[in-house]
Amino acid sequence: MLNLIFKFPETTTTMKTWNLEMKWGVIFTLVALLWMVMEKALGWHDEHLDKHMWLTNLFAIPAILVFVLAMKEKRMKAYNGSVNFKQAFLTAVKISVVVAILSPFSQYLTSVYITPDYFKNVIPLSVEMGYYNTIEEAEAYFNLENYMVQSVVGALIMGVVTGAIIATIQHFKYAKRQQDKGMIDAQ
Repeated sequence: MLNLIFKFPETTTTMKTWNLEMKWGVIFTLVALLWMVMEKALGWHDEHLDKHMWLTNLFAIPAILVFVLAMKEKRMKAYNGSVNFKQAFLTAVKISVVVAILSPFSQYLTSVYITPDYFKNVIPLSVEMGYYNTIEEAEAYFNLENYMVQSVVGALIMGVVTGAIIATIQHFKYAKRQQDKGMIDAQ
């Protein structure tokens, strides 16, 4: 079903190699937006805002899951079930680029429509908790423009790091599979 929804036009060879990465970049962005809706619904942006800094890190679980599923699909569809480090890592980098391109738009949706009072709530709390000395310092950090920039940079950094870890794991699985295959063939 998702393949039908996320079928991008294949006009060039380069575009064909990016289809899966674009699909999973869009899926990642949608998962992130749904996560923001959940955070807002659970009160992490208002009544439980003091716990938000820690609770929001739980997003790593669905974020990693999306990358694992994306890289698994790429491995199965493009590399016949076996992938080396470079292939897996480049897949993750491409997904990260797509997510980074979509990040300002998703941050805008989050800040304007999903949780429009977040900045208004977090600015005084951050001063009260001692993270910033003045409201002006907090306002310089907690604003849409700064969060858009952070979302792009964060998508690239976290995507590449996550991709490197997953690629390393997949590489060792690939090497083990090749080693096992060699042992079986030798018998």
